[in-house]
Amino acid sequence: MAATVLGLAPILAASRADHGRREPLDTSPAAPDDRDSYPDSKGLTMIEHHLDILTSEGEMNTFIVHPEEGGPHPVVFFYMDAPGKREELHDMARRIGSVGYYVVLPNLYYRATREFELDFESEASRKRMFELMYGLGNRMVVRDTGAMLDFVDTQDEADSRRIGCVGYCMSGPFAVAVAAAYAGRLACAASIYGARLVTDRDDSPHLMLEQIRGELYFALAEHDEWAPPELIDNLASALQTSGVRHRLEWYPNAHHGFAFPKRPRIYHQPSAERHWERLFALFRRNIGPRWNQNSATNAPKSST
Repeated sequence: MAATVLGLAPILAASRADHGRREPLDTSPAAPDDRDSYPDSKGLTMIEHHLDILTSEGEMNTFIVHPEEGGPHPVVFFYMDAPGKREELHDMARRIGSVGYYVVLPNLYYRATREFELDFESEASRKRMFELMYGLGNRMVVRDTGAMLDFVDTQDEADSRRIGCVGYCMSGPFAVAVAAAYAGRLACAASIYGARLVTDRDDSPHLMLEQIRGELYFALAEHDEWAPPELIDNLASALQTSGVRHRLEWYPNAHHGFAFPKRPRIYHQPSAERHWERLFALFRRNIGPRWNQNSATNAPKSST
């Protein structure tokens, strides 16, 4: 499917103090530039938006995708990995949306830049990525998520009573932190080869587990310098002590980044498809959707 580049549509959507006074996104035919529609591989018509969510710290450019019909749809917050919000992630968000979800994918680097995509061949680009990544923290993303919650509360196509989230790589800990900070709103959270899940900081994700009321899923690559076995042992111990519903799952023969199809030396299709199966099962158990969809309709079964 060819990507369509849409114009940005700034909206009033954040400052929790302004909650209830914002206007919802105009998705009427009179506002053609802030949405696009297309049929997906199953014949469903999908709606996309590129828009800004106003946070207390700036305008957070965000990609949104959801089915045209059958709403309001359960909400999935999709937190990006370190190489940046890019078309590869938009495609992954589309896959989530196509089985019945209202997907919100923000640019977490918005405080520094509206656009960043890692050039894997450039040392300067890698240096910039690490600068941006280490400029983020759990508390910052929790604040951003407050604005995202306020936004989805205003959207007719979003069922904001049912919310889950997923974070990849650097955002694995963000997904856990958000599930703790908004325990009454987030029904489930997934960390896919998450980094920095156990740290010596006072906001380390493993210290937040007892606050979480939803279900957690952790996908762990067998080969991952960002999440070595000794770190995961500490995480597993904290999970057991907390009593939170959870699953830790190792992915044999997989490396950090295995789910991203545009990384040919890292992408591992059996593991990628297993992660989709697990992710959709987690969402179905906790947030729906109401309409009957086979989560693996457009995905082959895992061969592992």
